[in-house]
Amino acid sequence: QRLREGARQLRESTDRAIIGLFGGNLLEIGQFLYRNDGFLMLLAADPKRAHEFLDRLVAIHLRNLEQFLAAVGDYIDIILFGDDLGMQSGPQISPAMYREFFKPRHALMWRRAKELADVKVMLHCCGGVRELLPELIDAGLDAINPVQINCAGMDPVGLKRDFGDRVTFWGGGCDTREVLPRATPDQVRRHVRELIGIWRPGGGFVFQQVHNVLADVPAENVVAMFETVLEER
Repeated sequence: QRLREGARQLRESTDRAIIGLFGGNLLEIGQFLYRNDGFLMLLAADPKRAHEFLDRLVAIHLRNLEQFLAAVGDYIDIILFGDDLGMQSGPQISPAMYREFFKPRHALMWRRAKELADVKVMLHCCGGVRELLPELIDAGLDAINPVQINCAGMDPVGLKRDFGDRVTFWGGGCDTREVLPRATPDQVRRHVRELIGIWRPGGGFVFQQVHNVLADVPAENVVAMFETVLEER
């Protein structure tokens, strides 16, 4: 009841889109429970056991999803799932492994979310996941975040060209690994303008810096980033 009341008050206070953070992680929870290497080996060496584990996990997620959306579904616009499928060098798993173990389960959860509420589905998915994007989109994904443009395969021009009419890029607006902490404010402004120029045409882009703004980032660079976004609106 408290969750529903908080969502209602938030809805009445703004005309902006509201995100409900759900989670629903699959690969990551397997890695938390089995360790990173252990779960990847389980997927490869004992697929029957992996499927049984994931089926039980999805059943739990679906029960939680129904309770969550019963509380806030009337008031949110976007539901945020999470699963970090990528690394700096590319996906943690192959497209074939994603299709076998995760795509049907993502599709089931995302479809159920859209049945329960009038929401778009966004996935927080770190790393180089370009090879998995066609499968994620086919499973029902509407928006991807944080769009780590400094990872393998995550070139903004190619992503926009190949997927810009099929998914919204919610992120990729400013590199937080090299540019934001180390560049000058003018360099930050040029960098942000260049990226907005790539992502914006035709829509399907919501500005967000690639990831968290850490403590070593100069305040003037943060100001330069957001001032540039406001100028480019």
